[in-house]
Amino acid sequence: MKYLEAIGKYFIMIWEVFKKPTKWPIMRSLILKEIDELIFGAMGIIIFISFFIGGVVTIQTALNLNSPFLPKSLIGFATRQSVILEFAPTFTSIIMAGKVGSYITSSIGTMRVTEQIDALEVMGVNSLNYLVFPKIIATMMYPFAVAVSMFVGILGGWVAAVFGGYAPSGEFIKGLQMDFDAFHVTYAFIKSVVFAFVIATVPSFHGFYMKGGALEVGKASTTSFVWTSVVIIILNYVLTQMLLG
Repeated sequence: MKYLEAIGKYFIMIWEVFKKPTKWPIMRSLILKEIDELIFGAMGIIIFISFFIGGVVTIQTALNLNSPFLPKSLIGFATRQSVILEFAPTFTSIIMAGKVGSYITSSIGTMRVTEQIDALEVMGVNSLNYLVFPKIIATMMYPFAVAVSMFVGILGGWVAAVFGGYAPSGEFIKGLQMDFDAFHVTYAFIKSVVFAFVIATVPSFHGFYMKGGALEVGKASTTSFVWTSVVIIILNYVLTQMLLG
């Protein structure tokens, strides 16, 4: 019953977010601030991890395709499929859940502890719209981060293949072009938009409704990361079954 209550409370929160919007001049500055902190602030770690993940996928694929009868182009093909279908949208989302989600929970939770949210409500401001809506809009730019992750991941795979001596550049690129299906990129972007909404709202829920002091802010951040990751993994399965099954 506790979990059902939390799920119901979450959907009520989503409904409240879109009621009584904040004035546009104020909302615009809030959205731009959130885009800078949530998206561009996370690009460094996304690029760093994507590059090496692409390299690791290439090396592991090459080591398992040691038969002389298998063309080297399969290394590029496997790297492309792994990065576009799974690593870029899903693995990056788990990273974002840890970095961005924890930040969202701690920032809103601190405002709850210091009674800043109560002050907003006393002034007649829809605190959920003021705090959560800019984060939802900002994270809708998350597919841009996923696109960068795809490019950097494949680039990392190419570097590992060529400079590691696992495949010639021409063979690797040939594998990247082999049987390419543009819908796979669309599928990745659809997943990233859904995951972005989860990353913006689930941590906000845990921060907004937390109770206690500074210690509970840390606990809420940990809990929000766990549940955001769980929801992402479940939705990943559901969306894969719906779109590719």
